Amino acid sequence: MKATKAGLMLCCGLLASELAFSQKVNDVVTPLHAMKVNYPVPYDITDQAKVKQTLDRILDYLDKGTPTQFINRRTNATVALNDADTATIFKPGDFRLTSYEWGVTYAGMLLAGQATGDSRYTDYTKTRLTFLADAVPVFKKLNQQYPSRRNPLHSVMEPGALDDAGALCAATIKTIRLGNASPNLRPMANNFINFISAKQQRFADGTLARNRPLKNTLWLDDLFMSVPALAQMGKLTGDNKYYDDAVKQVLQFSARMFNREKGVYMHGWVEEMDVHPQFHWGRANGWALMAMTELLDVLPEQHPGRKAVLQQYQALAKGLVTYQSSQGFWHQLLDRNDSYLETSATAIYAYCFARGINQGWLNGKAFGPATLLAWNATATKVNAQGQVEGVCVGTGMAFDPAFYYYRPVNVYAAHGYGPVLLAGAEIINLLKNHTFEVNDSAVMMKN
Repeated sequence: MKATKAGLMLCCGLLASELAFSQKVNDVVTPLHAMKVNYPVPYDITDQAKVKQTLDRILDYLDKGTPTQFINRRTNATVALNDADTATIFKPGDFRLTSYEWGVTYAGMLLAGQATGDSRYTDYTKTRLTFLADAVPVFKKLNQQYPSRRNPLHSVMEPGALDDAGALCAATIKTIRLGNASPNLRPMANNFINFISAKQQRFADGTLARNRPLKNTLWLDDLFMSVPALAQMGKLTGDNKYYDDAVKQVLQFSARMFNREKGVYMHGWVEEMDVHPQFHWGRANGWALMAMTELLDVLPEQHPGRKAVLQQYQALAKGLVTYQSSQGFWHQLLDRNDSYLETSATAIYAYCFARGINQGWLNGKAFGPATLLAWNATATKVNAQGQVEGVCVGTGMAFDPAFYYYRPVNVYAAHGYGPVLLAGAEIINLLKNHTFEVNDSAVMMKN
C-alpha cells in the first residue's frame, strides 16, 4: 500500500513538472519572434476601404461645418448674392473658406476624389471655390463702401501676404484643370499669382521674404505658400517663367536654411543674423517637402532645375525618415524627442512619401513601411466626428524652444484637415500600385 502511494505521488509530481514545463514560454516551445506585440498604434497593412472610411468621416464633418452661404451680420438672415451689401458676411462655420489652410483642404478633396472615384470630394472643392469666385465681382463693387477690412472677400481680392494667395491659387488652378469650371475661377487665380510674382517682398536675388517678425526674414512655410501656385500656373499656361521662379525659391531657400548634417530645415532665417538658433519645426519641414512634391509633379522632365529639386526633395525625405518616432508620428520639434507628437506634420510626410514612391522619386522598399506606419498613426487621430486631433495651432516664428514646445493643439486647428485628406488619398493610390506583406512579423513593400 505504501509503495502504491509512493508511486502515485511520483507520477503526480512528474505530471505536474511536465505541465509546468509545457506552460513555459521560451524559444524552445514558442517562436518568440512571432509573439503578439502590443503596439500603441496599428502595425499592419491597412486596406483601401479602411482608409476611405477615415476620409469619409472628415468629408461628412467638413461638408456640414463649412457652409456656402451669405447672411446679414445683424439679423443672421440668409442673403442672396445679388442682394449683397455692406452688412453681408459669410455664414459662420467651423473654418474659414478663404484661409491658406483651406487651400490645402481644397487640394486634398480633389486628390481624394481622384483616388476614390467618389465625386462628393471633388464637388466639395468645386462648390466652395466657385462660390468664392462668383462672389468676387459683386464684392469688388462694394469694396470701397466697407469700413476697414470687413469685406469678407478682402483677402481674395487684395492679398496682403503669401498666406492669402498661394494655397488657394494652387487649388483654384487644379480645379480649372479638371474642366467644366466657372469662368470666374481664372481671374481669381490670375489675381493670386500676380501678388506672388509681382507684389510680395523679395531679396535682391528674388527670394521671397517678409519683414515679420524681423526685417528681411525667410519663413520656411513660404515655400509652400508660393511654389505650388507657381508650379500650377506653369502647368496651366506653359510659361517657363513660373517654373523658373518655383525652382529658384526651392534652391535659394535651401542654400540658406537646410541643415545638411541633420537632414532637415531650420524654421526661420534672418538676413542680419550671423548665428541662427535652429529650431527644426515639424510642420514647416512638411510644407517644404510638400512644396517640392507639388513642383516635381508638374515640372517638365527637361527643365534644367529638375535634377537639383529632386535631389533636395530626396535629401529632406532621407533626413525626415530618421526622426520618425516608435509610434509612427513625428515630434513637434523633429530632433527633440521630449516635444510632443504632432499630427499635421505626420500626415504631410505620409502624403509626400507615398507620392514619392508612387512617382518613382523614392525607393518604396526603403520608405514604404515608414509611410504606412505614418498613415496608421495619423488615422488614430481622426475621431468619430471626423475631427483631426493633435494638430498644432497656427504658429509664427521664434528663436527660443519654449515657443514651439508649448504651442497648443486643437481640433479647430485648420492645418490638419488638408494634409490628412492628401495622405489618405495618396495611401489609397499606394495600395493600388504596390503590394505589401508581413514578413517575419515586419511590414515590407513587396513590389
